[in-house]
Amino acid sequence: MLKDGQEQAGTRRQQQYRHKLLMQLLAVHYLLYTCKQQHTHTRTTTRTIKMDGMEGDADATTTTTTITTPEPTDGPDQVLPADRLKTWEADGCVRLVLSAEGPCSEKPVSVHTMMREKAEAYPNHPALAVKREGAWQYWTYKQYFDDSKKVAKAYIRLGLERYHGVCIMGFNSPEWVIASNGAVFAGGFSVGVYTTNSPEACRYQADDCRAQIVVVENKEALDKFLAVKRFLPDIKAIVQWSGVPGAPGVLSWPELLAVGAAEKDTQLQHRLSLAAVNQCCTLIYTSGTTGPPKGVMCSQDHLTWVAKMFEKMVTLEPCTDCVVSYLPLSHLAAHMLDIYVAANSAATVYFAQPDALKGTLLQTLLEVQPTSFLAVPRVWEKMYEKMQEAGAKVGGIKRSVASWAKHHCLNYYKALQEGRPLTTYETVAYPLAKKLIINRVKEAIGLGRCKHMVSGTAPISKDVLEYFLSLDLPIMEGYGLSESMSIASLCFIAPFMFREKSVGKVLEYTTVRLKEVEGRKPEEGELCFKGRNIFMGYLGMPDKTNETIDDEGWMHTGDIGSFDRDGFLYITGRIKELVITAGGENIPPVLIENVVKKEVPVLSNAVLIGDKRKYLSMLLTLKAETDLDTGEPLDVLTPPVLEVMKDIGLEDIHTTRQAVDEVHANPQGALASLIQGGISRYNEDHSFSNAQKVQRWTLLPLDFSLPTGELNNTLKLKRNVVMEKYRPEIDAMYDTPAADPIGAKSKL
Repeated sequence: MLKDGQEQAGTRRQQQYRHKLLMQLLAVHYLLYTCKQQHTHTRTTTRTIKMDGMEGDADATTTTTTITTPEPTDGPDQVLPADRLKTWEADGCVRLVLSAEGPCSEKPVSVHTMMREKAEAYPNHPALAVKREGAWQYWTYKQYFDDSKKVAKAYIRLGLERYHGVCIMGFNSPEWVIASNGAVFAGGFSVGVYTTNSPEACRYQADDCRAQIVVVENKEALDKFLAVKRFLPDIKAIVQWSGVPGAPGVLSWPELLAVGAAEKDTQLQHRLSLAAVNQCCTLIYTSGTTGPPKGVMCSQDHLTWVAKMFEKMVTLEPCTDCVVSYLPLSHLAAHMLDIYVAANSAATVYFAQPDALKGTLLQTLLEVQPTSFLAVPRVWEKMYEKMQEAGAKVGGIKRSVASWAKHHCLNYYKALQEGRPLTTYETVAYPLAKKLIINRVKEAIGLGRCKHMVSGTAPISKDVLEYFLSLDLPIMEGYGLSESMSIASLCFIAPFMFREKSVGKVLEYTTVRLKEVEGRKPEEGELCFKGRNIFMGYLGMPDKTNETIDDEGWMHTGDIGSFDRDGFLYITGRIKELVITAGGENIPPVLIENVVKKEVPVLSNAVLIGDKRKYLSMLLTLKAETDLDTGEPLDVLTPPVLEVMKDIGLEDIHTTRQAVDEVHANPQGALASLIQGGISRYNEDHSFSNAQKVQRWTLLPLDFSLPTGELNNTLKLKRNVVMEKYRPEIDAMYDTPAADPIGAKSKL
């Protein structure tokens, strides 16, 4: 009887389960029917249900049920419902920070809508230009938009699915930005890949974004992806835009356009109907200096809205602006300015040659004479050094007149900065100086028409800023991260709107607060931003996303800053870069490094050491020439450094290695004294405590560079690489007895 009761109970459980399953299937059929009736696209989810049988029952089964739900089709400008300000999911959406008035009241628009409106309003205005075979080739705004649509249709035909990456690797070009637009139009992700990436780095990035299409410039880039393609099963097509495709099955750029041209608009329009401005469309990968690169998720609203805000801030008039594109489009600053700000203001983008940073940038500037120019501090510094070198060769009355002209230009901007009125003489002298001297100098360096000059990604020295002010070329220094869509604060060239050593005032559309940091001054804190410009999250990284964006939407930058009473922002350090000595004192390295480089002008780099050490030390490099083909540092000293060597009686020293040997052989000699003198001036005049004084230093035989690994793609210092690469030299500064001047590499 017990056995019969068990069998009956088992039968009842199976009947109950089958009844439950039948009701679920009926619900699924009802959803499918209603979706069909509404002609609405559906999103599919899968649930697995295991039938309750007796333990060990062979009849127990597993059933998978697919449930579909309606997906809105009001794109491309629709805003999907969302209650969170962050996500890390590829198909996730975020709540937009909107308001009834002010900057955040602007209506959200998609990239497609922005580009379509410009093509309709300015169809024949040149949008893109590149010099090939000695002649400039142009794309009008209509051609730009039409080619972007063709590429989008080709991607769909080749198998690109929504929320999958299109990796783009190559130097800036019309094909680069058209490939990017095509990815966004088709519902995929535009993913820039640095040309300096190794094959393994390419693999990581393509795998992380689930890339299905790869677009490369040349065979060199192609080979990097081919070397790891066997590990990337999602890739469905590879395109090479320059030259003959370097491998079977690789499409040329004309072939890609032909595929798109043969397709009707039906599938593209369907993809656009599903698009939403608060979903991800672009991934900007961080440099990975503190761990694996992170994919910064940018929505369409981020890109179009910030572009519109920048246009209003600097008053860009439609069809009047032209820019030179040469900094990597894989980086957010260039990506935003060269693609979105330019398109929003119907500017013309001139693409420099691939070897721009090896010497041809000047020729492009001379031909284009841009009205806006973005550069990282290292580019401005190189220009400054070359112009100083040229100016040193001018003598006599010409030099006196040039000095007079530069003085009055600098004085004009100093007065503007301070809100000080000019005297009658100064009022006449400023325009006269421009007319007689300065305007010709500006034209000679390709910046004769330039109205907007911007420096970002790293601090720029006061000497460089003042030098360009003296040439009537005011550089707007700003602060921002990829995670804040590049710009969060900016100096404007207007009364009381720019200040020395400051990165300007926080922009109107951003809210800021300082979070207390242990060991810092009361007026300092970690910068936290909130607003419509804050990124969505890091793709596939919930922990990193939550670490950076809290539940209230505040983005924690990791940078330490302070404000003066007039609201100017000053960046004083970075939490992860703080040197915490063995005595527990927190020391910001960048401020000290900049002072030492100013006190010792022959230095190219100064890296502060001292984390968990009993005193501070420094690694130093001298300014040296660069191999124009490889970008690697040579050991040949620059002409200004050679002049200094001559002045201190070391005219026989021509290379960095000879300089290192000189310091070793003569630790009390002229060169060692020159360097130690600058460090002593920092110790005496700028350090706030004994713990902040630099006790020892080592001169390295070669300068830092991107190819040798010490600098990242935006030419910022990779501290972790430097610390590891030069660990023996660092350890020697702490292992050597202080009384040994040769081991210490200084007189202390």
